[in-house]
Amino acid sequence: MAQQRRVVVTGLGVVSPIGNDVDTFWRRLIAGESGVGPITRFDTTDYKVRIAAEVQGFQAEDFIDKRKARRLDLFSRYAVAAAIMANDDAQFTPSLEAERVGAVMASGVGGLQTLHVETDKLLHQGPDRTNPLLVPMMIPNMGAAHVSLQLGTKGPLSTTCTACAAASDAIGYAARLIRDGAADVMFAGGSEAPISPVGVSGFAAARALSTCNDDPTGASKPFDARRDGFVIGEGAGVLVLEELEHALARGVRIYVELAGAGMSSDAFHMTLPDETGESQGRAMLMALREAGLDPSAVDYVNAHGTSTGPGDVAETRAIKYALGDHAYEVAVSSNKSMIGHCLGAAGAIEAVATVLTIVNSYIPPTINLTEPDPECDLDYVPLEARFGRVDVAASNSFGFGGHNVALVFSRYDG
Repeated sequence: MAQQRRVVVTGLGVVSPIGNDVDTFWRRLIAGESGVGPITRFDTTDYKVRIAAEVQGFQAEDFIDKRKARRLDLFSRYAVAAAIMANDDAQFTPSLEAERVGAVMASGVGGLQTLHVETDKLLHQGPDRTNPLLVPMMIPNMGAAHVSLQLGTKGPLSTTCTACAAASDAIGYAARLIRDGAADVMFAGGSEAPISPVGVSGFAAARALSTCNDDPTGASKPFDARRDGFVIGEGAGVLVLEELEHALARGVRIYVELAGAGMSSDAFHMTLPDETGESQGRAMLMALREAGLDPSAVDYVNAHGTSTGPGDVAETRAIKYALGDHAYEVAVSSNKSMIGHCLGAAGAIEAVATVLTIVNSYIPPTINLTEPDPECDLDYVPLEARFGRVDVAASNSFGFGGHNVALVFSRYDG
């Protein structure tokens, strides 16, 4: 029987509320700096929620021709920028072997910015003023499409749209394409730009968002007894996944190995998670099984950790379900305490953080955790980052509708 093809990570790219490059993102993440602040994109006077984790200082023209950039919704601009950064980091030239290189990108809501602008135009100026590029700017697959167009990939090209699990879903799917021999290199991740009137008002109406408008940096507080909802965020994350022998032949730096991915469904509720945590825990166990690792091997869990009441309790139970008593010995933290919830991009940005946690042996904190919820009784690395060797890390992503994905990364020592 042929040996299974192994998948490693050779490039990282990120656009986030705390930095538009990997070094800045990691430095501020470890420092426990929040990217949450008042919304600046539109007038929030009449809104119940007036805070978000916005990307600051991003210039699409640094990555894309200015004329082309105008034809892309913001979520696609983020996707292309993160992919170019990841490609440069991997020191790769996709066009040299284009048919063996692909892309799987995620987005939960697609081009909301374009949808809002064009709907407003339709209502106030009439149908004849609709932008002819409305549809190709709005549809969620265009993040992946523009990554492929920009980099010249001609292998597998796909988009996952599984809500807040979408980016982790994309990464797991891309890894399987490499393992199955359909590609040697895949760009995988997700992008999102939901901070618009319709995005904010929609999640606020569902009572999913924090209303701590007077304390933006303290609003996202996963696993804390005072949590009152998530903070909406935006950005993109991209990983270059590569077949191990292909990476070794190039002599490129290998960050970590993507050892396993697991998926499950709650079949429970349209928005609420399976309160027992069993469905989410099964995704973690499936990822560990694919990795060939015992639950006791896990050193760190990058939690989904949204700062919602039922979500954080369910995830705590899921970690216990998957890891048993070992759950109490594992460090757990939520990046969303600093970057908010980036929806379809969350899993990719958090995967970048998980990779860097293993590489640097430094665990990001869960900030704002000062009053622990008694039902959330694990080690959530409160307030300050922590040194500690991490050989195996899981990254969890759970989405509306019961979509659960867990990724397992492991240290690569050659």
